[in-house]
Formats: sequence, structure tokens, C-alpha cells
Amino acid sequence: MLERVKLIYADLHIHTKYSFDSVIQPKTIVDQLFVHPTIKAVSITDHNKVDGYYKVRELASTHTDVVIIPGVEVSTVEGDLIILGVAELPPEPRTVESVIEFARERGGLVIAAHPYREYGLGDFARKYDLDAIEVLNGGAAPYANRLAETLATEMGLPGVGGSDAHRVDELWTVYTEIQASLDVDEILGALKKGLVNVVSAGRSIRF
Repeated sequence: MLERVKLIYADLHIHTKYSFDSVIQPKTIVDQLFVHPTIKAVSITDHNKVDGYYKVRELASTHTDVVIIPGVEVSTVEGDLIILGVAELPPEPRTVESVIEFARERGGLVIAAHPYREYGLGDFARKYDLDAIEVLNGGAAPYANRLAETLATEMGLPGVGGSDAHRVDELWTVYTEIQASLDVDEILGALKKGLVNVVSAGRSIRF
């Protein structure tokens, strides 16, 4: 008998009120995650801050069926990066190379956030040893997401997705299907291996 593949659904790019441009309360994320029928994992990726991650993790600590993935969206001089699996900030000045080194030393993954949107790396992403490309970003235009999809394919990297929510109504609009259980280390390992399927409003992309 074939073993059933484990699947979870995760929104890998969410901001809380601790980001200067977001109004989402940490409790709202936890409450919605708890009642959501499928999405049970989330990464809190505030801009250059980890306070939101720690607050959401604290509020979710009584829920055994959800997982909060450590994360942060880091601004570098070249463009924005998402670090997953690390809940601390890289030292300044922050370059893509220094952020990658920082994350790798701590077992984290580095993702090019919305590469063809404002503050993205664009084609410069090709120069760096990244772990994944954000190919579906809830705040990016369709053409920008298509360019990101092409970039991931040409670089041979996994494509991931996240809502990039800054308001409550933007939560869960984009998510990543991951072949893993609700365990942070297993999730990170599956992301690195490309065991993902990215979904947005009924559209999916397999890598």
C-alpha cells in the first residue's frame, strides 16, 4: 500500500502591526489560523523586526495544530530578502551576501522576496546563492509574478508564495502547499528540496 504524502498549507509572507506599513494584529492572525480549514502554518516576516513573530508564537502556543515559522523580511541595499527559520536580525550594513551568510550559519533559508516588484532584487538575484524565489506574491502584479516564475525556473530554484498581507483582508490569498508535517525543521527541509506547490486564487504552479 502506498504511503500517503503529508501535506500542509502555509502562508510564508505576512506582516503584523510591528511592520511600519501593516495594521494586522497578532491575535487576528492566530484566531484566523486556528479556524482556517486548511492553512495551519504561517511565517511572520515583518520588515527588519522579529517582535511580531515572537508575539504570534506566544499567542499560538496553546494551539497544537498550528505552527509559526520564524521569519523576517530584511532590507538590503540590493533588494528585499526573506529569511525563514531564523528569528533574529542580521547585523548592519546588510548586503545580500552578508544576509545569506548570516542565515546559513543559523540553519535558515534565504528567499528573494517579490523580485520584480518595488524593492525586489530583479535580475540581480541570479548573482546569489539563494534557496528559493517568491514566485507568487499577493501584492505583486501578474506580470511581476510571471517574471519571478521564469527566474526560479531558469535558476533551478524552488518557487514559494505568500500573501504579503498588510491588511486583514489580504491574509491567505496566496499560500504554499508543502510536503511536510507541522514541524519547522521538516518544513524548511521540504522547502529547500522544492517539495512545494504554490497556489493563488485557484491558480497553482508546480516546481
